[in-house]
Amino acid sequence: MSESQIIRTEYSDVMKKSYIDYAMSVIIARALPDVRDGLKPVQRRTLYDMHELGIRYDRPYRKCARIVGDTMGKYHPHGDSSIYEALVVMAQDFKKGMVLVDGHGNFGSIEGDGAAAMRYTEARLAKLTQEVYLADLDKNVVDFGPNFDETEKEPLVLPVRIPNLLVNGAEGIAVGMATSIPTHNLGEVVDAVKAYMMDNEITTKGLMKYIKGPDFPTGGIVVNKDDLAHIYENGQGKIKLRGKVEVEELKGGKKQLVISEIPYTMIGSGIGKFLNDVYHLVETKLTSDITDISNQSSKEGIRIVLELKKGADVENLENMLYKKTRLEDTFGVNMLAVANGRPETLSLKQIIEHHVDFQFELSTRKYRTLLAKEQEKKEVQEGLIKACNVIDLIIEILRGSKNVKDAKACLIRGETENIQFKSKISKKMAAMLRFTERQATAILEMRLYRLIGLEIEALEREHEQTLKNIARYEDLLNNYDSMAELIMSELDEIKKNYGRKRRTKVENAEEAVFEEKKIEEQEVVFLMDRFGYARTVDPSVYERNKEAADQENKYIVHCLNTGKICMFTDTGKMHQVKVLDLPYGRFRDKGTPIDNVSNYDSTEEQIVYICDGEQLRYAKLLFATRQGMIKKVEGSEFLVSKRTIVATKLQDEDALIGVWLVTEGQQAVLRTKGGYFLRFAADDIPQKKKGAVGVRGIRLQKKDELEEVYLFTEGTETKVKVGEREVTLNRLKQAKRDGVGTKSR
Repeated sequence: MSESQIIRTEYSDVMKKSYIDYAMSVIIARALPDVRDGLKPVQRRTLYDMHELGIRYDRPYRKCARIVGDTMGKYHPHGDSSIYEALVVMAQDFKKGMVLVDGHGNFGSIEGDGAAAMRYTEARLAKLTQEVYLADLDKNVVDFGPNFDETEKEPLVLPVRIPNLLVNGAEGIAVGMATSIPTHNLGEVVDAVKAYMMDNEITTKGLMKYIKGPDFPTGGIVVNKDDLAHIYENGQGKIKLRGKVEVEELKGGKKQLVISEIPYTMIGSGIGKFLNDVYHLVETKLTSDITDISNQSSKEGIRIVLELKKGADVENLENMLYKKTRLEDTFGVNMLAVANGRPETLSLKQIIEHHVDFQFELSTRKYRTLLAKEQEKKEVQEGLIKACNVIDLIIEILRGSKNVKDAKACLIRGETENIQFKSKISKKMAAMLRFTERQATAILEMRLYRLIGLEIEALEREHEQTLKNIARYEDLLNNYDSMAELIMSELDEIKKNYGRKRRTKVENAEEAVFEEKKIEEQEVVFLMDRFGYARTVDPSVYERNKEAADQENKYIVHCLNTGKICMFTDTGKMHQVKVLDLPYGRFRDKGTPIDNVSNYDSTEEQIVYICDGEQLRYAKLLFATRQGMIKKVEGSEFLVSKRTIVATKLQDEDALIGVWLVTEGQQAVLRTKGGYFLRFAADDIPQKKKGAVGVRGIRLQKKDELEEVYLFTEGTETKVKVGEREVTLNRLKQAKRDGVGTKSR
């Protein structure tokens, strides 16, 4: 046994190499499609496995669990969920321009419902997939390579006859890069490919005479037509999408808006989000034109109905929906694919170029294979025809031979030594025979019925057809125009059988502009309970339920509905919430978690002070930290538009214990956890900027910390309860800031 060696190397080099290997594996072998067939490895392997299992479009469905298990065991050892998810997507007609798998059972819905478990669903190949994606695999048209454990062979690419990368689009996130290609209309893509084949110098603009733009399975409207040329030229950009909105007249002069098509980006949870956004518009009184909203979508298609009040401004409301909801959305285009073994961002023309090159390669390999077979057939046919003309001599050779080897030697090389002939003439004729190896084998295997006159005629007709086929194949292989004409005729046939009308409208639309209804300013009361659920109610509602409200809620703030609530936390941050973002209604409504409408995270920080934002305009705030640091800050410094800012700078392991509104002439009392009190004039606290740490307010004893700050006006008796005892603040000895303080007894 040899001794193990320790290889010394730079750790960063090993990490770098390992990460690059991992990244390239994800990019090439997992996340990005190949430009030739437009498929990711998991999709290619799943379709090929279904083909190998014989789950054709004209055969019974098979359980998806069987397909997934077989694919995972033979070709794709990356977990069953990724394979099943890829299979499901290939069967969803609302995600794919052309479905590749015919699914039977619950394969999910456009509204985001997931597919049933793979043990319940069944699938088979779609007719398009069988005839356009998997045909000719037996004709050596693509290279095969070993699978992960080298027990099977799998195609490195499928012989897809259409630009699937454009027709079905692609989505994938790799390491440091992502692809996002929209779906297109099959008929238009076929026409563009033909146009390129007839004129290789055609420009992107020229191709766009055929490909008008993306054609999403959900329909909708592309509203930035003029930007498409730049997107297709560079392979990157943003497509603006809108849903299709129709106005229906109702009885009594009322109208309703019906959304019959949605942007492709709204598939799944986006529909529920859209409904919630519309509810929010109504709740926050941004619009009062909507009286009811209902989702009447079914298998027949999308139908979301917004009932409007009489006299509603329909055009303004439509524009509001485009601006404030995902009824208008953007689709980010990044046409990234694996080309020649490396990831590359491709233009529309480059994708079509790669496709046409691939088609010529497929057809060349196909017809070379077919030509070789026809030439073999021709050789055999010529041998059989020749044999029929001297059949008596061949029978004499066979009867005079002791074994097949001697008979074959005579037929191929004219060797007659080991064969008994009836006459010298026969022997002389036999010595002149020169059949090929293949012809001799065919003659020896020939059945006697082939000697019937009609069979001989059929053989001669077959030979004529074989010669025609050879001439045809040689013409295709030697003549570019003939091959191009054949490819274009095949594309026409595919378009005729599978093409369909465009579903997405492409146009230039004006920017959606709406007049935002001015919200009527009114006073409200902000309520937040100890669990962080917040809401607003009318002041009269609060007054009627004051006792219960004060008991049940941790924070109560009177404010305007057009204002903001400011929340200061122990981490030194200030979070802002628009009052309009909070639900307004009845006293017993639960409210919404404050985390949902702000950047505040209740798992990482605690609120130490809440106030009305408008209250800060002319106020001064006193900040105090656990380590005894204090400062005053102008409240106007916190009148900002950002949702979150740093309200004060903290030292290491320090935390903000509170924020107080402070006025001139007040007295401040600092109390520590250890029971020390320090009283001094609040005017002694210096004013600082919000980004400052502040100054020391009290000298803390070892392991002690500041726990509370009290403010009171001189001359008023102010008592506070500390534990079981009561302390009168105005009786404490007057001192100066930064003292040790006195311990209460």
